[in-house]
Amino acid sequence: MFWTLVGRPSQTDKGLGDKGMAQPRRLLARLREVMARSVVGLAELPRLIAAELVSEVCSIYVLVAGDLLQLAATVGLQEAAVGQTRLRVGEGIVGLVAATGAALNLPDAQNHPAFAYRSETGEEPYTSMLAVPVLRAGKTRGVLAVQNRVPRLYTEEEVEELETVAMLLAELLPAVAEAAAPEEGAGGALSRRFSGTSLAPGLAVGPLTRRGALAAPERLLAEDSAAELRRLEEAGAKMRRRLDRLLADRLPEEGATREVLEAYRLVASDSGWFARLAAGVQSGLTAEAAVHRVTAEVRRRMRRLADPYLRERLADLDDLALRLLEALGAGGLPERVPNGAILLARRLGPAELIDWHARGISGVIVEEATPHGHVAILARSLGLPAVGALEGGGAEGIGQSAGDGEWVVLDADEGRVILRPEEDVAESYRQALAARSSEQETLGAWRARPAATADGTRLRLMLNIGLPHEIGQLEATGAAGVGLFRTEIAMMALGAVPDATDQAALYARLMDAAGEREIVFRTLDLGGDKLLPGVLRGAEGNPAMGWRSLRVGLDRPAVLRRQLRALALAARGRPLSVMFPMVATVEEFVAARALLETEARRVAGPPGRLAIGTMLEVPALLWQLPGLLAAADFVSIGTNDLMQFLFAADRTAPALAGRYDILSPPVLDLMESLAAKAEAAGVALSVCGDAAGEPLAAITLAALGITTLSMSAASLLPLKALLARIDLAAFRPVLAGIRSAASGGASLRGPIGAWVGEHGGPD
Repeated sequence: MFWTLVGRPSQTDKGLGDKGMAQPRRLLARLREVMARSVVGLAELPRLIAAELVSEVCSIYVLVAGDLLQLAATVGLQEAAVGQTRLRVGEGIVGLVAATGAALNLPDAQNHPAFAYRSETGEEPYTSMLAVPVLRAGKTRGVLAVQNRVPRLYTEEEVEELETVAMLLAELLPAVAEAAAPEEGAGGALSRRFSGTSLAPGLAVGPLTRRGALAAPERLLAEDSAAELRRLEEAGAKMRRRLDRLLADRLPEEGATREVLEAYRLVASDSGWFARLAAGVQSGLTAEAAVHRVTAEVRRRMRRLADPYLRERLADLDDLALRLLEALGAGGLPERVPNGAILLARRLGPAELIDWHARGISGVIVEEATPHGHVAILARSLGLPAVGALEGGGAEGIGQSAGDGEWVVLDADEGRVILRPEEDVAESYRQALAARSSEQETLGAWRARPAATADGTRLRLMLNIGLPHEIGQLEATGAAGVGLFRTEIAMMALGAVPDATDQAALYARLMDAAGEREIVFRTLDLGGDKLLPGVLRGAEGNPAMGWRSLRVGLDRPAVLRRQLRALALAARGRPLSVMFPMVATVEEFVAARALLETEARRVAGPPGRLAIGTMLEVPALLWQLPGLLAAADFVSIGTNDLMQFLFAADRTAPALAGRYDILSPPVLDLMESLAAKAEAAGVALSVCGDAAGEPLAAITLAALGITTLSMSAASLLPLKALLARIDLAAFRPVLAGIRSAASGGASLRGPIGAWVGEHGGPD
């Protein structure tokens, strides 16, 4: 499980019981003595902390006036700076810690890009710096920092110790923290707009409600560690029983929610996490304080990981911590939320999203989430509009700006959030919601109609799916089949690669449900942003172009053979279509094809017809087309990866979103050439990337000769309705004229869109 990535308690950790744990316990006891006094001197705290941590400087910054951090107490810096030195949130190292909510451990702070010089502090002699946020109720209330003259990287034990002190500091200064908190709706009545990443399409308008943060523990130090350990064990068992009931009582026998939550339950049962919690309790902390400390430690380590999928498991961590605290009697999810509320969360776990959905939310904003993570998978399954932001993306700062109950427009189609929308804007979105509901009823009539243009050109519209329950979308949309079944998605939801028998049972159920309609199974596309425990190990500097997909399968043929055997077993004499991802050479494809043909011959009742194809994502294949078309039965263009490799543009980078367009002259030239060569070779060609379901791109691809398009279920009926209004024969010469008139522009979307808008509008 993912806890193994951050490590179980090591022998070194265990050895801290007598010595390493003694110092933080002594410091916490001293601070508790200070807290018990009738009058707490703020100036006394930095002196005490500095002495215990052997630091030359200790400073406390408190958030005031909404977004200003004021130096409230210090030892080591100039006394005159107290009350005078101020930094905005995000300014300087202290401001950066306040903005991100994460510690900074710097051996040479003054050469850090964020360093902000304040002459009145007299901090020039001090080189190293460790700064941690002071959090209360999930919001930054200040920053605690220590400094030393000698350049040094503070140890993990020192970081944990200062974070524990910061937890107590937030409780020592409740009046200051509350006074420093931004007012409800900070920023006045001004509307604010944030850009993020669409996780699940849809629109929502409603009042904002926040996901609660970890409630600060009322007690930090345990009086009886043995009794506290029993409390922890009982709470862990209670938490797991509640998860079991969630699976048994509220979920269907199959589907995205069950599969993701089954994997999540395995994480909840992982012994490594509880071993660390138990070690914290044995060091003298209460169970609640141990949950806080271990959660902060794992969060800090996981933030260092380069892989976004693994970093998103932080949401699982927070979800489990909240549930364990609830089992300990320290809060939990609200019983009721405002009708149609939109949930705002820094991170969100899968079980928690199910609970919030049951409470009636109409949308969700998750500041740290990716389109391939558990939250996105579940949101799409639940039909819940969702917007996220990659870390450091455009939605950063919404948590500091929004207050509970403030109205929000969530445009998950465009990845846009509008906080405190102007009334005319909100009303426009309400009207759009009403129109969309009416449109869905109208679109339902297209389910049984053929996919064809106004001039009679027939198209084959298929679905991209990745979870078993989505097979029902075949009937709901009238799709011709499944053009891309992402086999790794279901396995990511399970957290492991099942054996051949279990895989075969899954694939057989899908084929049974599809009937005569084709399903194209893509073999495991692991790597990049999709990892499974035990299948891939080690971080890569550029995982999208690293050891992934077919490269893994050919290097570890046992995993690939198991899947290919399962597919052959599932067919039981029926036609079987399989394609391989991330093929870079014809030799790789031929080797993979040979493995599949061998496994198909070995099973009883082999497939009645075996169609073997490849994804075309790697540009190198464009110069190997004769050999590829001779070896493959079909080719499917994966526009997502092909575009990022063609333009050297990471598709997950917010700064590059929309910079390069499939409707650019070079890409259209490429698509036209591929269509002509595939037709000449008698090889079926399709597009299964996101472009297939985008209206202008789909119409253009059809005009270029690519008439098999595979897309999400949400895109299929609207596209079918639009295509019926397009005279493709009339559009082809128009497109040729637009292309010939292009003069090096990045996109032809403007003129193409103008023609489609004029000729493809509603009757």
